[in-house]
Amino acid sequence: MSVIEITKPKIQIDPDLLSKLSTQTEELGQVILHFLFNVPVFSEGTKIRIWPSSYLYDLNSDHVSELVHHENITLYPKWQDIEAGGQRFFSLIFSGLPKSCTLFDFVEECDSQYGAFEVRNIQRNNTDVYYFMMR
Repeated sequence: MSVIEITKPKIQIDPDLLSKLSTQTEELGQVILHFLFNVPVFSEGTKIRIWPSSYLYDLNSDHVSELVHHENITLYPKWQDIEAGGQRFFSLIFSGLPKSCTLFDFVEECDSQYGAFEVRNIQRNNTDVYYFMMR
């Protein structure tokens, strides 16, 4: 295999197009949501799972970050049992939010009889790592 060094070609980009593109760029990275899900002692236990149709919605734009990885929770259609008084730690990793985002929602869009995971009006921090406890 041989390698050939080339010079950087000169490219002309329309200033209007360049301006439009610069407002649509996203900051590379990920957003991580960690959850502690508690089941009451005086219950019959429960089942949980996450749907791939779970998103982060930037409340300042029309940007939507997609779920790219889930850890320690099953993905639809499988269920995960949690006994009464039990708990489950799990994490969800999403594609990055735009640099301009300061407030966002986490919404699991599903038709589950048990309801959907949802956290509204999350104030963005500088680490893009968030912790939540659910019951």
